Amino acid sequence: MTAIRVVAFGGGHGLSASLRALRRCAPELDLDLTAVVTVGDDGGSSGRLRAERGGLPPGDLRQALVALAGDHPATQRSAGLFQHRFAAVPTPTAGDWAATGGLTAAGGLTGHAVGNLVLCGLMELLGDPVAALEHAGAMLGTVGRVLPMSCESVGIEARVRGVDPDRPAEVGIVSGQHQVAVTTGRVESLRLNPAAPAACPEALAAIGAADWLLFGPGSWYTSVLPHLLVPELAAAIVASPARRLVTLNLATEKETFGLSVADHLAELRWYLPKLRVDCVLGDVKAVGDPDPVERAAESLGARLILAPVAVNDGTPCHDSAALAAALVPVLGAAR
Repeated sequence: MTAIRVVAFGGGHGLSASLRALRRCAPELDLDLTAVVTVGDDGGSSGRLRAERGGLPPGDLRQALVALAGDHPATQRSAGLFQHRFAAVPTPTAGDWAATGGLTAAGGLTGHAVGNLVLCGLMELLGDPVAALEHAGAMLGTVGRVLPMSCESVGIEARVRGVDPDRPAEVGIVSGQHQVAVTTGRVESLRLNPAAPAACPEALAAIGAADWLLFGPGSWYTSVLPHLLVPELAAAIVASPARRLVTLNLATEKETFGLSVADHLAELRWYLPKLRVDCVLGDVKAVGDPDPVERAAESLGARLILAPVAVNDGTPCHDSAALAAALVPVLGAAR
């Protein structure tokens, strides 16, 4: 039986949640998984490495690799190592201990994830982000492949209304993925810098050969929509013979404050008018009134599928087992 080829787009925790669920589906459906990851991160460890060393920000790529890591105890230990983040170290003087609670100021290795440093080193050593990710994937025994949406770092900029709380009607420019993600204003439009980065060739090939293209969950403006702003990726997504599925978020974030669930779907169409979708998957409770969401899904050509896919402790996190159970019958229809 031919494997079902799935390409999942996103970044950060949202893409990781999707990939963990897909990993659970893989044995039953024989999935061939590819993650295409945003490369706009400029915060935290990734932002520091990007500023100091250049190259692609490794954090979202690392999280995707770890989500696809193999089940063997050795690879799981390696995955744990990739996620280990260096803490601040104790200072030697009593005065510093009293002033900082025993921790030095951020600097050096402090705050860096080991996997970020490994990926940064591999990209410098091999001179090719795709080769570096393949090598890291072999280290982790990944069930699937991780690719960047572009082999060049991109910046994310947004026009935001009310970026200054004292001037709620004014529109200003917010630059950088981190700043867009935490803005308290209303994002009115999004763009990349450069405006037309070259797409990763391997990602284009995977899209063209896919049976399913998956979007979300994840930060809508900083993880999901950036893929649609890369002209070559957008053209490949529209031209692909694959079916398309959108997994909705469980809650709004700072960057999407004020957007309804239906508005999230409308944004997809706004940034890629030719996008057609087959299925929209949402959590029963998070969707609330299904009527406007169903209409928004239909405007994309999709049917709305509701299922309990959230963890049951009330936090806005997808349960990988429940999400997998909802995905199996949908993805299996590709046969």
